[in-house]
Amino acid sequence: MSDKSADNKSASSLRRQKRQIYLEGHKRKFLVVVDETPECESALAFAASRAQRTKGQLALLYVIEPEAGAMHWLGVEDVAREEGQNKAKAVFRLFGRKLRAMGFEELVPEEIVREGTKSEEITTLIEEDPDIGVLVLGASKDPSGPGPLVSSLAGGRLAGMFPTPITVVPGHLSTEEILALA
Repeated sequence: MSDKSADNKSASSLRRQKRQIYLEGHKRKFLVVVDETPECESALAFAASRAQRTKGQLALLYVIEPEAGAMHWLGVEDVAREEGQNKAKAVFRLFGRKLRAMGFEELVPEEIVREGTKSEEITTLIEEDPDIGVLVLGASKDPSGPGPLVSSLAGGRLAGMFPTPITVVPGHLSTEEILALA
């Protein structure tokens, strides 16, 4: 497939669908992609605060990424999938504790697990769920760059066509500073 047809496919797959967040029975969701990176906690704090202040919902997405080359052995794929599901549950428990420690005891996040590449699963989920109103990403403090998700989604070629606003939380801010800003 040529780069031009790949770009057209990407553009057509990001066709905007009307968000449902303000209709009766709907709540605006703040989507956070959770993993073990330090910047994830910054995104969680900002999104939780915005969700609580605006009477919205917090949605946490964990993506199980396939291991390259390991899936050709019989049964390995099933074991990897089960390990990924267990890891997702552990990450959700960890972030539930972090939410409570930040003072968000009443906020019950929606927990979503997907399999695939992060950027593709994020855009697919946003296409499928019209209640997602904002994607919240944490930027890394690392001087080499903000991190792969921020670079590919907020700074990449799809940024101008992304179906929802993307909020990027600077990695150098403390939790208290983030909560004061949100």
